[in-house]
Amino acid sequence: MRLVQYTDTAGAQHVAIVEDADTLIPLVGVSTTRELANIAISLAGTMMDTAKTHKGDTRIDYNEVVESGRLLPPVTHADPAHFLVTGTGLTHLGSASARANMHKADNKAADETDSMKMFRMGVEGGKPKPGEHGVQPEWFYKGDGSIVAHPGADMPSPSFALDGSEEPEIAAIYVIDPYGNPARIGFAIGNEFSDHVTERQNYLYLAHSKLRACSMGPELLLGDLPSHVEGMSRVYRDGKVIWEKPFVSGEDNMSHSLANLEYHHFKYDLFCRPGDVHAHFFGTATLSFADGITTQDGDQFEIEAAPFGRALRNRLKVQAERKVTVKAI
Repeated sequence: MRLVQYTDTAGAQHVAIVEDADTLIPLVGVSTTRELANIAISLAGTMMDTAKTHKGDTRIDYNEVVESGRLLPPVTHADPAHFLVTGTGLTHLGSASARANMHKADNKAADETDSMKMFRMGVEGGKPKPGEHGVQPEWFYKGDGSIVAHPGADMPSPSFALDGSEEPEIAAIYVIDPYGNPARIGFAIGNEFSDHVTERQNYLYLAHSKLRACSMGPELLLGDLPSHVEGMSRVYRDGKVIWEKPFVSGEDNMSHSLANLEYHHFKYDLFCRPGDVHAHFFGTATLSFADGITTQDGDQFEIEAAPFGRALRNRLKVQAERKVTVKAI
């Protein structure tokens, strides 16, 4: 089962079950996926069963919602400061080679780069036995809910950015219950979107390069994530594909288990604040930048994978320069 969030023509928010490629079934008595999750948590139930109990009788045109620009991200929070967006890198088999290519100018005579060391550590200890904790992954903070672009909307890139390129990834979505326990409510395909030129200057700029917009959805996949996911990532310019490449994800293609990635994120009390929402990106091994593509204003990103329904599309929009003034008071 997959869910979407959208607004009606009056601006009210709704959540709906995706019946097929053209049809949505709005839920009744609930208007957001977060609200649905809170009901499921209170009843000790599942998202899928809870959605079924709120399933309405009406059908609406999915295409009309998309074409009118009324799709929302698969999860939202009324207060964006309580929606944390984070991620992990070097988690996929092949991700180290992509990172190495990106940093090849820095790979002088070192026996092993820090990226390769981190990747090797994940391969050797990223999938611990049940009940055990494996090696920590690379981890980064992207921002709060204000940086999540709607499906189909512009992907803003700041004027000072040196690059703005896609990263096709799977994001897991969580709601923290009233007792501080994370509850995973589903998965979404995502565009983690980063500034790879800034990162390539020096690996210590990784934190800066990740403070960018992102997008996810439009559909939230309920239940378990398939162990093998195949998708396609494309970049369009003036309506024509200038780059496309398949990508894979899921635990079969990763050096870390999902359980290990989740443990090392939620072991921090800061990330177990009741009522918060988390979107946590799980990394990728495929990006156009590694193949020499330089994106430009107006390019469109398209990321799709069959388990997640409709493709995620966003258009790159370079923002006007904003003057920064700090006042001493």
